[in-house]
Amino acid sequence: MDQIQAEIEAIRSQLEALRQERDTLTNQEVQPENNSPKAIAAAYRHQARVAAEVSAEVQGIDNAIAALQAQLEQKQQQLQPLAKPKQPLTLADEVEIATQQAYDHANRINELATELVEELRALKSIAHDMSPSYWQLHHKPFITGFKGASVPYLRSDQGVLMIGKVII
Repeated sequence: MDQIQAEIEAIRSQLEALRQERDTLTNQEVQPENNSPKAIAAAYRHQARVAAEVSAEVQGIDNAIAALQAQLEQKQQQLQPLAKPKQPLTLADEVEIATQQAYDHANRINELATELVEELRALKSIAHDMSPSYWQLHHKPFITGFKGASVPYLRSDQGVLMIGKVII
């Protein structure tokens, strides 16, 4: 166990060193000897010649990092204790889990119901305002059926979920 932990630490330190080396290679600025156009051009040409070499080196570092990451994950898996076999849930546990899931769904339904009621009331208001004009223009109603429109919601009465409805 201690040997695996030591190997993990060695891999982590090597990963850190590689990342620092990569950062150093990729964060090099072009620094001409002076601000003359000739010096600036020479500095950028030199950087272009070196860029291909640096790119290959960075690719090699990236490959090494990926390989070490995979090795690190493998070593960390070895440290994980073998999973204990799960004991079957008791009936009470199953009921508690299912009850919580039901209440979560009920809460979500109630959130949606609140939004739907607001939207339907806004639509009803618009329809009420424009209905006379719509009737004059098209000789038919714009929207019908609001009298029977309702939205379901859930409430809890002493631990029993009950479905009700909000009439719009």
